Amino acid sequence: MRRLTIIIMSALLVTACSGSDSKEAITDTPSTEVSTSEAPATNSPGETTTTVATPSTIVAPYISATYNDPAHWTCRPDMTDTCDDDTSVTLINADGTTQVETFTPDPNAPVDCFYAYPTASEDATLNSDLIAGREKEVAFQQAARLSTSCRMFAPTYRSVTLAGLFNPAMPGDRTQAWLTPFEDIKDAWNHYLANDNQGRGVILLGHSQGTGQLIRLMKEVIDPSESQRSILISAIMLGGAVSVPEGEDLGAAMQNIPLCRSSEQTGCIMTYASFRDTAPPPANAYFGKPGGMGQPAPEGEMAGCTNPAALSGGSGVLKSAFVTADWAFTDPALAASITTPFMSFPDLLEAECVYENGFSYLQIHTNADPTDSRADAFKGDLSPEWGTHAVDWEVASLNILDVVNDEIAVWLATQ
Repeated sequence: MRRLTIIIMSALLVTACSGSDSKEAITDTPSTEVSTSEAPATNSPGETTTTVATPSTIVAPYISATYNDPAHWTCRPDMTDTCDDDTSVTLINADGTTQVETFTPDPNAPVDCFYAYPTASEDATLNSDLIAGREKEVAFQQAARLSTSCRMFAPTYRSVTLAGLFNPAMPGDRTQAWLTPFEDIKDAWNHYLANDNQGRGVILLGHSQGTGQLIRLMKEVIDPSESQRSILISAIMLGGAVSVPEGEDLGAAMQNIPLCRSSEQTGCIMTYASFRDTAPPPANAYFGKPGGMGQPAPEGEMAGCTNPAALSGGSGVLKSAFVTADWAFTDPALAASITTPFMSFPDLLEAECVYENGFSYLQIHTNADPTDSRADAFKGDLSPEWGTHAVDWEVASLNILDVVNDEIAVWLATQ
């Protein structure tokens, strides 16, 4: 329940980012990028450098005073961290049988992932510090399993905290508080490109607040840069809105990077916000359209939606990976049989991208069967406005892994 609460609260951050004051801070502030093909030549404020950089051919030499210190990364392939933990999944079949699917991190994976987590910090300040706390828990739940396919880089960034979000009386510069997360993400990205990438393919991963930061990074830094686009395998940005022209896969937010419509397509974006088919987005829903809460979508634009279970369109079976809990069965006592950290329900959930009433979203259907011992639904709701934002990542976690593996194979074959 604590984990679910933290993920749910991350939804609030995206909503706040879409409001008038925060939107200006996140999306409308003029960029300070000096070049779309080179990283800035100056370091950001932070700790004393502690490692030796290795030059890259993608960007100019750059060493971040903050991210040259491994302590300021939630996950790195040269550290033992939460992205190396066991992410095994127990598959709970309709007939009551179970089987375990295991996943082993690959320290020699041929490509990289760069992950930006959602709101998780419980620090009692507007922005979090650079020491990962609950951020580790969320990284484990969402991204760690992908370490089977890519080297994981997850910077610890100074996110707006839960306290900063929910306590409007907290002192401090709120405009700067909303700018700081992006400054860190951009700094970490530039440091990664200059010192760790070495021309390897990279997959961007994000949810909620993390997605908001990555959308801006894509729009301002990666999309305009031919050299950076050349190493982009895909960007998976959930729980936010990547704007596209109505009925189109390219334009609006990005000018060169389209939505993904095949697992064999690279250099593209996977994105969605999820709602149950029995609880579609109400008129005041926080997700599923550009503009955010209380803001009309720009004329002619919609939120992109890509279904990882059926990228080319239509409905597909979701392969979820929820954190193990007693709601897995109609009889909670049966949950004692699950010893893995994650659980999944084959064939229980289906999804399809739909566009109705101005909202574009991943519509989830539950194939409930009251006669079997499995749960007839899944957890992740807060209120109708939120949809199932709290489990955007979990509902399709294994589909996403399948797509990523296909994309990696295609990308490597072209090198």
